[in-house]
Amino acid sequence: MAIKVTLPQFGESVNEATVTKWLKSVGDEISEFDPLVEVNTDKVDTEVPSPGTGTLISVLVSEGETIKSGTILAWIGKPGEEIPELSPEPMAEALEAEDKKIQPLPESVPAKVSTADEKPSSRGFISPVVARIAQEHSIDLSKVPGTGRGGRITKKDILAYIKAPAKEKLPKPAGTISDRPIAQVDSALVPGTILKHTPVRRAIAEHMVRSKHTSPHVTTVMEADISKIVAHRDMNKAAFAREGVRLTYTAYFIATAVAAAKAFPITNSSWSDDGIILHAQINIGMATSLGEEGLIVPVIKNADRLSLLGIAQQVNDLAERARTKKLDPEEVQGATFTLTNHGISGSLFATPVISQPQCAILGVGAIQKRAVVINDAIAIRPMVYVSLTFDHRILDGANADYVLTEVVKTLENWQ
Repeated sequence: MAIKVTLPQFGESVNEATVTKWLKSVGDEISEFDPLVEVNTDKVDTEVPSPGTGTLISVLVSEGETIKSGTILAWIGKPGEEIPELSPEPMAEALEAEDKKIQPLPESVPAKVSTADEKPSSRGFISPVVARIAQEHSIDLSKVPGTGRGGRITKKDILAYIKAPAKEKLPKPAGTISDRPIAQVDSALVPGTILKHTPVRRAIAEHMVRSKHTSPHVTTVMEADISKIVAHRDMNKAAFAREGVRLTYTAYFIATAVAAAKAFPITNSSWSDDGIILHAQINIGMATSLGEEGLIVPVIKNADRLSLLGIAQQVNDLAERARTKKLDPEEVQGATFTLTNHGISGSLFATPVISQPQCAILGVGAIQKRAVVINDAIAIRPMVYVSLTFDHRILDGANADYVLTEVVKTLENWQ
């Protein structure tokens, strides 16, 4: 009897995922628990294992499609074995989640889905994304081959059709579509092309736009002399290394964020219509660059209960697993306050965007030796700019400055 492969529930609040890569093809033999497909949820790539042993006889969801938990991804069985017929409605609902803001085609631009040998409805559901692309490029969908279940046209199908030579017979689009992941710095990029969004980039864009529309953002900036932290790190790097831990400045900055959240609990809060929610836990989000793929924010849970060694261990572990795509979805959820150490890439100061529904985000710039005046004398000190971007519904300017002053005091008086 054929075994169905469904998209699992990855967490209490994770109800959908995007299929990013099939690791097996139809006809391949597979053993139970072997990785079958890679999916992305909340910027975390996760492998879905095979629930049984046999042959992959059917794939129902194409790469690039966003589906809900419980959706059937594929069937495993014996070659030639029949599989149950499925109603397309659940898959249609899942595809609508791919972009809720996109409206169906207007009546003046009908989505033609029939061919000479098919009834108009036989191609199945046309997702809002496919409809939008067809409208933008004036494409007759009846000419687009569909690889989805029942001949349904997927986003991947219409993008492939646009790139195909046959597109010369259609009104020419503004640019071609590239399957390469988007990159901020890449000398091989060709001007005039359109880079395909990765699931990570799309998730970042949606979250940042939502944050800016949700919270009135204000940023305050101060600078700190971190001579004592530099000295402490130099004295303790070897001892931490013996414990298998690399002591980075990020660990100090996270410990400082914890100190500020403990001194001013309002910073560790969220806005609600009923009132300001003061969180019982201090969970620090740690913005981590994935290079060309974007940004992810793993979370150090209950950071206030950890020593500097414990924080450094978490920083090492989470950063490494973030870059090797081994984080669990739960490890990027639940942050109550976030740190972004943008100085790693050379930035002096920045105005970061708040990670909803948090109150604030602490930004740390590059550490530089600068000439400063101390007791009316010029001295050379390792200096760093720190910024606090805050939700002005929760904090006012003076209160935010008190918080950032606590950050500076902790950095300058490290013991």
